Amino acid sequence: MLDPEAVRTLLAVVDEGTFDAAAKALHVTPSAVSQRIKALEQRTGRVLLVRAKPARLTESGAAIARYGRQLALLEQDTAGALGLAETPTAIQVAVNADSLNTWFRKVVQELAGDDEITLSVLRDDQDHTAEALRQGLVVAAVTSMPEPVQGCSVRPLGSMRYHAVASRSFTRRWRGVELDEVPVVVFDEKDDLQDAFCRRITGKPASSRRYLLPDGPVFEDAVTAGAGWALLSEHQLARHRSLVRLYPDSPVDVPLYWQQWKLDSSLLQRVASLVFDASRFQLH
Repeated sequence: MLDPEAVRTLLAVVDEGTFDAAAKALHVTPSAVSQRIKALEQRTGRVLLVRAKPARLTESGAAIARYGRQLALLEQDTAGALGLAETPTAIQVAVNADSLNTWFRKVVQELAGDDEITLSVLRDDQDHTAEALRQGLVVAAVTSMPEPVQGCSVRPLGSMRYHAVASRSFTRRWRGVELDEVPVVVFDEKDDLQDAFCRRITGKPASSRRYLLPDGPVFEDAVTAGAGWALLSEHQLARHRSLVRLYPDSPVDVPLYWQQWKLDSSLLQRVASLVFDASRFQLH
């Protein structure tokens, strides 16, 4: 049997990033955190953490983290049912940036007045959010991956539709130049939407002349200012009607799915219901 206190300490180290930060969150000394993790590793006979900044879970550590988050959620569910919950439960979810910047905002708004739940959102590319489930960092994720992560259920949410767009001044400036040769705006190193679309049109990835802007509003501002072309969702385009659709007959649909651990948790199910309600009205 694993020591629940040691498991909670492991989660704190992962969530806070370092032993010192975990100690502050748990109101104990860094030495106590180190001793608990060492005892847990001795109990399991496995290395559970990569001692780096931030600390990272090993494969064995991820398995224990999944167990720990499930146990914490079920404990909070039980405390709530008995009227013993003293603080709201943090539900950890991974969401891609475009969803977080558009339709998922409705989920946050709906939970704003909920006294039992707070959201803790990990932002990542839709092709990578499922990895956070595998690592035990979150209990649910909006992902482009239709195959369920082990121990999870999966349901389709719908598709986000994107169009390749640019400002009018940009299209005038670069008229007649192939798409793979003109400046492009990408969100971060994991953002493959522009490259994949460019390969579809020209057979080549997008230009190396690129702006790397991992912030939704700044990303949109760069496109509207004429820094480069990019793929924007229809939700984003509703805010920028002056942008020109470069290939209006070639939209890109990105299917999204909701994956969550198979837990009998009323709190997790409440969040899932809000996610499905929001996606039903705003995704294709």
